Amino acid sequence: MVRLIAQFLAIIFFCQTVFSQVAPDCANAIPICSNTPINGGADGFGMDDFNGGTSSGCLERSLPNSIESNSAWYRFRTAASGQLGFNIGHNSTEDWDFAIYKANDCNNLGEPVRCNFFDNSDFKSFIGVGEDPTGNGNSVHYVDWLEVGPGEDYYLLINNFSNINSGFSIQFTGNIFTTNPTDALDCSIINNLLGPPIAACENETVVLDATTSGATAYEWYKDSGNGYQLIGGESNPTLNILDSAIYRVIVSTSMGSLISDVQVAFNKTPTTAYVMDETLCHTTGMIFDLEFKDLEALGLQNPDDFIVSYHTSQIDADAGINPLPKEYSKNVGQEMIYIRTTSLANPDCYDATVNFILNAIETPQLIFSEEVIICEGTDGIIIGETSPDPNYDYQWNTGEQTPTISVSRDGDYILTVTNSSGIVNCSKNRTVSVRNSDLPSISAIEVEDLRTSNKVTIITKAIGEFEYRLDNGNFQSSNIFEGVAGGMHTVTMRDNFGCGEIIENIVVVGFSPIFSPNGDVLNETWQIEGLSVLNSPIVTIYDRYGKLIMEMTEMSPGWDGSFNGKPLPSTDYWFKLSYVDTDGNRTYAKYLQSHFSLRR
Repeated sequence: MVRLIAQFLAIIFFCQTVFSQVAPDCANAIPICSNTPINGGADGFGMDDFNGGTSSGCLERSLPNSIESNSAWYRFRTAASGQLGFNIGHNSTEDWDFAIYKANDCNNLGEPVRCNFFDNSDFKSFIGVGEDPTGNGNSVHYVDWLEVGPGEDYYLLINNFSNINSGFSIQFTGNIFTTNPTDALDCSIINNLLGPPIAACENETVVLDATTSGATAYEWYKDSGNGYQLIGGESNPTLNILDSAIYRVIVSTSMGSLISDVQVAFNKTPTTAYVMDETLCHTTGMIFDLEFKDLEALGLQNPDDFIVSYHTSQIDADAGINPLPKEYSKNVGQEMIYIRTTSLANPDCYDATVNFILNAIETPQLIFSEEVIICEGTDGIIIGETSPDPNYDYQWNTGEQTPTISVSRDGDYILTVTNSSGIVNCSKNRTVSVRNSDLPSISAIEVEDLRTSNKVTIITKAIGEFEYRLDNGNFQSSNIFEGVAGGMHTVTMRDNFGCGEIIENIVVVGFSPIFSPNGDVLNETWQIEGLSVLNSPIVTIYDRYGKLIMEMTEMSPGWDGSFNGKPLPSTDYWFKLSYVDTDGNRTYAKYLQSHFSLRR
């Protein structure tokens, strides 16, 4: 079965009906020149161009036990140096592959220099060499550019694996067409007076030129599907064309007649519909899906016939270069986006007259503290945004509408900050938790087991978060100190939130909470251990009515529980400890106004 190719004419896929050339196998590959768009289709395959081979590059045998399935062959010759690529557009539900060979003989193709065989499970509309025209920089359906020089011959095999195809288009790309826009591909491979097939856009005028030296007459014919018909009144060497058809010229000369045919196809030029501006709230790492605007731009036009691309300048949109990725990373601010709607059949048929504003409104960024402490004894504190934006609106859950407020009670306070543009409101909430913190205070010191090293616990009734330090050591969150030597020490207690600190001198000594002077030789006296580390210590003992019972020094053997030689009753007794401080003043040891029990 041969493959029917409609070169430069859109067939079923592009909603046109024309007569097409036959392109049987590699030996009859259709020549391509210039950068004129190509539109074709494929149905089966003819001779096996790979002589029973199981693979060619990335292509492998398919269901008919041949590398070719539904295939079409093209050939071209480069006439300049540069970067060369192409886009093969097709129905997004179909699976197309390709291989390109650098060769001038179908019998010696060698391995392909570029090849792609990925299935179309992701429903893309393009495969090719170079860059995906949709802006998808990670498409697996694209391979690297070809770097070409003048005079190089290539064969292109396009293969349809899905066995259902609606045709395809080929558009050549690359910087080779920037330096050589009309002759990058050598047209000398086409031996035809009227030149290669022509693809034009609707409302354009195509001029066929059959000027021949020594011509005596010209006759022009047109075949619109019912055979060639003479075009009356046309006898000039040139003919202005307005309709798609196959045209023939017969040139009469003294040596005989020359006959030349050429296909001319006019493709529909798209019209981009009005597209609304977009205003949205910006977030970190924000991505705007430009594909969301495709349906607006296309309006009622068939999305299978056109492609919509987006650009940052009118120049890029007109040239069809530097398309923005559809997943567009949007920064804060307003920018103009230029739209290009392009015919898949012929990329020269496009509309780039429409643009729209894409405006990303900054969502307020709130960085003020979420936790605030009110120190005991203060009137209150200021919370909220201390560097406000004059363009923002501020609303507290208390009803106040200022960036900051003064609070004196604990609780949760919520601030909503809004940046508005038209009907779009970009808001951010932040909750400030306000807590009260007491000033540091020490209510007692506990010393456990007076030894060479002691365990000292700082007791406080204050509510808050505090740190503690013994002498000149480091601050710690625990109120317990291990390994403390007996004697005088300095304790610092401070609030974690800067509400204040307190420094106290403490005395580390030990005493028994109970003693029993009952004649059993055990625990017969009560005394304080560790007085020797103090300067001139004096211990005074009182009954519960405050009556002085006894005074002891570091040399005293202890109290035996008697007063004036008479035993006192079993009950609780109180004591105080004083000593001479470094300034020479007698000082009572704070936090040691404690009591003990006498048991008989």
